[in-house]
Amino acid sequence: MSESDDAKTMAGGLEADPADRNADVTAAAFRLMSRLKMRHLSMLKNIERHGSLTRVARETGISQPAVTKTLAEIESLFGAPLFHRSGRGLKPTEMGELAMLRASHMLQELDHWASEMEAVRKGYRARLLIGAVPYVPGSLLTQAIMALRERHNIIIVIRQATTDHLVQALCDHELDCVLGRASAVAGRDNLWHEVLYAQRPVLVGHSKLLKRLEGRRLDWRSLASMNWILPSPATPIGARIVELFTQAQVPVPVPIIETYSIDVMHGVLSKDESVISMVPEDIAVEMSRRGGIGILPWKMDWELPPLSLIRRVRDVPLDAEEKFAGILRELCG
Repeated sequence: MSESDDAKTMAGGLEADPADRNADVTAAAFRLMSRLKMRHLSMLKNIERHGSLTRVARETGISQPAVTKTLAEIESLFGAPLFHRSGRGLKPTEMGELAMLRASHMLQELDHWASEMEAVRKGYRARLLIGAVPYVPGSLLTQAIMALRERHNIIIVIRQATTDHLVQALCDHELDCVLGRASAVAGRDNLWHEVLYAQRPVLVGHSKLLKRLEGRRLDWRSLASMNWILPSPATPIGARIVELFTQAQVPVPVPIIETYSIDVMHGVLSKDESVISMVPEDIAVEMSRRGGIGILPWKMDWELPPLSLIRRVRDVPLDAEEKFAGILRELCG
């Protein structure tokens, strides 16, 4: 044995040969592929949902012995306990947490697969699940999805929410891609983003309010006394508004309505001249075209985090997703 081998032995034994590690991984993968079944995935999902074998049996209509046997099969596949048993139910081990997460992703992907197959059966090329924050201009989204359908015969499902919720849905395999703020991707190795364009914020209000404030200088103290519609402080624009009032050393206004809904904002702003809000400029332009509101003549010297296309890291990108990305580049370039 060499001196280096002696040192390894003294440190706690010989290091595993990489070939042995690869063989172990291959064997584990083969075991899963040959023995893992849909009922195992469903059982893991049910355990995650209900927290105990008794509740799983009651809610699914499966006998308790059958539930216990299925869990034993699953743990045999992984060669280790996946849950700690107690009178209060099941608490997942670290491996159990991973197993439930992977099972959830696999079931979600199978559901998408079934929906895509149904779309193809009906004559479409594919089905794409898109998440979009409310501050994506309707004109951009409309042009993109129309081009996707007309050029490539792809049908689209759109979900709207804040970036943090959409990014979590993307990580959970509930969405294929997200139009949102790139800042939400930080620290997530399983996601990547492509910047589309930057958005500049503006103040919006009733047309009569616009006339009253015309010619005045931007005064955060006066603005703080007004009625505001604001998104949550957890959103990029909400956080920035809090920061602006704090920097101006004036109290941060408590919004009369906290919402991200463009329809609600427009409805209230167009009827109440005492209310004000802040939105991206391209959204403000679309709102003003509906009538009743306008953009206040004060320019902000900052930009929101860029609007980006956020995607999961994949070995092989989805063709429909690539087509969508190409159309967005055309429209935003």
